[in-house]
Amino acid sequence: MTRFTRFTRTTAFKLSLLYFAVFTVMSGFLLFYISDSTDTLMSEQVVQTVDAELKGLSDIYVRGGLRDLVDTIDRRSRHPDASLYLLVDFAGNALAGNIARLPTIVLEEADGGLRRVRYTRLGQDTEDIERQAMVRIFELRGGFRLLVGRDLGDQLLFSNLLANGLRLWLILVVIMAAITWLFVSRRVMKRIDEISATARTIMNGDLSRRLTLAGNEDEFDRLAVSLNAMLERIELLMQSMRDVTDNIAHDLKTPLTRLRTRVETVLREAEGEAGYRAALEATLEETDNLLRIFNALLRIARIESTAPGSVMGTADLDKLVAEIAELYEPLIEDEGGRLETDVPVGLKADCNKDLISQVLVNLIENALKYGRSENGELLIRLSGKEEGGRVVLTVTDNGPGIPRKDQDRVKERFVRLEESRSEPGTGLGLSLVKAVARLHGGELHFNNEGPGLSARIDLATVGDGHGDGRGRTSEKARQSLAR
Repeated sequence: MTRFTRFTRTTAFKLSLLYFAVFTVMSGFLLFYISDSTDTLMSEQVVQTVDAELKGLSDIYVRGGLRDLVDTIDRRSRHPDASLYLLVDFAGNALAGNIARLPTIVLEEADGGLRRVRYTRLGQDTEDIERQAMVRIFELRGGFRLLVGRDLGDQLLFSNLLANGLRLWLILVVIMAAITWLFVSRRVMKRIDEISATARTIMNGDLSRRLTLAGNEDEFDRLAVSLNAMLERIELLMQSMRDVTDNIAHDLKTPLTRLRTRVETVLREAEGEAGYRAALEATLEETDNLLRIFNALLRIARIESTAPGSVMGTADLDKLVAEIAELYEPLIEDEGGRLETDVPVGLKADCNKDLISQVLVNLIENALKYGRSENGELLIRLSGKEEGGRVVLTVTDNGPGIPRKDQDRVKERFVRLEESRSEPGTGLGLSLVKAVARLHGGELHFNNEGPGLSARIDLATVGDGHGDGRGRTSEKARQSLAR
């Protein structure tokens, strides 16, 4: 009983029952309408035919008398059609016609009304077969009674055909409902069960599982694509949370240990106010560095957890690049290098202007540190263009570049290559660039130009629908990302 109750609650059963009910009601209404309309039309034709026959025979009786009437009925009775005739005298004796037997009461009620009767036809070995007909009976002068009618065999046959058709259609509806149930239960319910099984696996901790795609691009495939994108986002956020935790646990352990060692050393060895002051200043500097690391980690976490639609707006990239170039050009010239820009006027993108500014600043800072050629020349180039329906921003230098095997690794938190350990930094700048690029639906890509390194990110063009919340940056999200 429990299994039957569960079965009746399934979508497959309800859909099959619904289809069966809809098809049955529609089919019954259609067949009833056809049957009723056909029966009405055929009945009207019978009435018209009978009335016309009666009028003609009455005129013959008036003009030619009884003899002409009997001759006419005899002649018409020999035709094998659906017309019926019977002429009897005052005693009920048949004078002419093609009806062998008829209930006596029918002839006695000669009121001219139309009625349905059962009769037996005369001749052609059919006298033992009872039929149905629509007839009118009139009483003529001299006590004669005249019956004129039409056999209903064809009409009844058509009605039987409709009834058989209805029964056959109901059988087909049942079969269609069964096929629908099989289709829904085997295919649709199978896909739903797969989604449920995958969801249970994910809830048990396997965030790498994804919904399978059938490849026919139906509504389940579209749902699976959306859910997979959501799962990738959730996995990314969870991984980011784990990374932050691991980074804090491992990468901050060294500076904290160094800070504690310095304090212990000062307490043990420092003498006088000057010694303590120097130790406190060094400790304060180390604390500021730790705060910068924490703030960078928190900002990356906020960027990775932010919904893109809440922070996007339309930005003029040519003006943005011009502002950054104006800010950094004097600094780069002081370092003995030069800064070039190549962004077409009117280039726009859907992005967070503050974050893109931070990305360009980080990439320029990296180029300043590591982008010199072997002869000491420094050239930094900012460029932007539309490519493949996206806006691409590129920062290029003329330094030694990054080995291909390390290009993915340097995007992770606290990763610094051996060549860069002599320079100040936390190893979080490129991690922030990577997070901002992903927030904008793109990626951070490196390419060794030989010589030089180009770092590029891609953004959504204005009007391509990226982010859903374009141009409606929430103040709360803006303040969160700005901290």
